[in-house]
Amino acid sequence: MQLIVYLLLYPILFLISILPFRLLYIFSDFVCFIVYRIIGYRKKTVRENIAMALPHLSFEERKQIEKKFYSHMCDMFLEMIKTMTISREEIEKHYKFTNLDVISELEKKGKSIALLCGHYASYEWVISMNYYITFNGYGIYKKIANKYFDKLVHDIRSKFKAILITTKETISTAEYNHKNGILGIWGFASDQSPKSSLKSHWYTFMGIETPIHVGAELLAKRLDMNVVFLKTKKVKRGYYEGTIEIMTEDARSVPNYEISESFIKKIEEQIYEAPEYYLWTHKRWKHKKT
Repeated sequence: MQLIVYLLLYPILFLISILPFRLLYIFSDFVCFIVYRIIGYRKKTVRENIAMALPHLSFEERKQIEKKFYSHMCDMFLEMIKTMTISREEIEKHYKFTNLDVISELEKKGKSIALLCGHYASYEWVISMNYYITFNGYGIYKKIANKYFDKLVHDIRSKFKAILITTKETISTAEYNHKNGILGIWGFASDQSPKSSLKSHWYTFMGIETPIHVGAELLAKRLDMNVVFLKTKKVKRGYYEGTIEIMTEDARSVPNYEISESFIKKIEEQIYEAPEYYLWTHKRWKHKKT
């Protein structure tokens, strides 16, 4: 059954991926109409999340953010499909890094790097960083149930010289690399709700006390990694800009949870700046203190 689903969907995905950007975004407008107006995909969750996170805004202001978010979400979904066939020239045009010299200087220090980013703007095209780095680039992801689509994702990432690691493999792989002197940049999108609130650190995110991920910080401390934050800005439709911010070059000296809390603050700043580009469809605040 998995193979049948893959064989049915792959040609459609491929055809979407070869659309010129102009046609891709026209198609995205159509998809958005279906997803938002007709299906109402996770509209209740999105509306509740925006209301909880931005209670100071009026209903009409939040409604405008909601509409813009769905348009951006559909763009981003199709941009992910576009990655199947996108050229290096195209992706470098659509996602630019403003200060990659920061990464270059950190690589010279001979320590692996933990790169923290949020589910904001374009977190898919960050993968193009692998064109410029000398370290191995590791992307941590959740394995796809359909093994054929899982392989497809691996094949796409390998085109960008990225190495995909499942969440279960992260610690063992990172420790092995550390012991054997294999340096890497590890990408963590750590702003979503942890699976188990009992094993997490509680902190205020958008005014709501909730569990936050601390795994990236713990790994950085254990393996003495440099830690950076990648801030992505949406310049205009289809165009993004990534800026590297150093969080610490001595993770072990930073008090526990301070790195994770600082990361959450940086995500908050992005959301307040342009909330329509945050991923509101996930139940980020499903665990909260009352």
